[in-house]
Amino acid sequence: MFDIAKLTQGKELSELDQQLLSYILEHMDCVLQKGVRQIAKDNYTSPASVIRLSKKLGYTGFIDLYYHLLPLVNAGNDSDKTKETDFFDLERSLVLQHNSIEDMDAFIENVLCLDGKFIFIYAAGFSAITAEYLYKKLLLLGKQVIIATSLDSVGVLENNLKNIGAFVAISKSGETQGVLDKMHTAKKAGVYTVSFTKETSNRLSEYSDLNFKITDKHKLDDRNLLPNTFFPFTLLLIEYLLSGYLKGINEVRDYSELE
Repeated sequence: MFDIAKLTQGKELSELDQQLLSYILEHMDCVLQKGVRQIAKDNYTSPASVIRLSKKLGYTGFIDLYYHLLPLVNAGNDSDKTKETDFFDLERSLVLQHNSIEDMDAFIENVLCLDGKFIFIYAAGFSAITAEYLYKKLLLLGKQVIIATSLDSVGVLENNLKNIGAFVAISKSGETQGVLDKMHTAKKAGVYTVSFTKETSNRLSEYSDLNFKITDKHKLDDRNLLPNTFFPFTLLLIEYLLSGYLKGINEVRDYSELE
């Protein structure tokens, strides 16, 4: 059974819509052959209902919906077949494959080199654990940092906006409404925004000034019940960004000593 919560986040879907979407996801191996009419018949509704569902989710029609969902389902199925030992082979290429050197340089320049203003970190759920790690690493570097989660008052962000120079959000799905709301608030105030999300399309990545895409082997497991790569890969990417920052500082220090 697939968790469709994040796929439907921000969409006004009826119970029938959710039933149809669940049916399609659970029968991806044959729904294309069945076609719209048979899908509708199996769910005691009309073909028009299937088409309306596709358009509510932002697709042009059922075929478009199918080919966008297929990689997500295949990725989940492939991950289920992966040996446990293979899962822990964290390849450097998987951490960096969706992110350019220019993106990393932008993060170092606009966030890690920020002077005189705070870096605000926000996350919810499991992502808050990763956010806490980033927060503590930045404190060790002597950075001015504020961290908040879904348990904190909205005033933590709003009352400090004038002192915030960068907003960093961590969200596996990129569709958590609370995180999206905070991102909008920061952008309206002219704050530089960064997000860490899974590699597939999501609203948070689109809203951010800078987005880091993290490989997630279980893209439909939004309850984090299965072993996932998102959180360990995010931590590795954070370490990679920090190492780049520290390397830059050391190079500047060495150059100053030569002068």
